[in-house]
Amino acid sequence: MHNKLVHTVAFILLVVGGLNWLFVAAFNFNVVDLIFGVGTGLSKAVYVLVGLAALHALLTHKSHCTTCST
Repeated sequence: MHNKLVHTVAFILLVVGGLNWLFVAAFNFNVVDLIFGVGTGLSKAVYVLVGLAALHALLTHKSHCTTCST
């Protein structure tokens, strides 16, 4: 159960981070900074969590991905 929860949270954070980068690149609009404020501790925490989610996905992808494991 714990691994599934971590995997799900990491996936959600990756989606949030990816969509935020899409908005930054396409519209020069940063959703995280809009919600939490530019340069605040909360916005930095979100960026750290997204980065940790990316590391988690990178390190555990092969064991979680049904496409890669076949």
